[in-house]
Amino acid sequence: MERPNLVQQGQEVEVVESQLPTSYYYTILPAVGMSANYQFRERLKNTKGIVKEIKETPRGYYVIVEFDEEEPAR
Repeated sequence: MERPNLVQQGQEVEVVESQLPTSYYYTILPAVGMSANYQFRERLKNTKGIVKEIKETPRGYYVIVEFDEEEPAR
């Protein structure tokens, strides 16, 4: 995330999954932040999660989102 206050701790967010040739990445809607790349075995089972923490670093803001992986959304 590039700017503060686009999401708040405790807020429910939705992500959209995008595919690269050998991995996947996730974008917090509406285009708030983007994840690192993940392998097929690391794909999310659910696209809605809760913001647990927001960390400010010299490279920007890192949003930590917790997902309930018990119930598939697909």
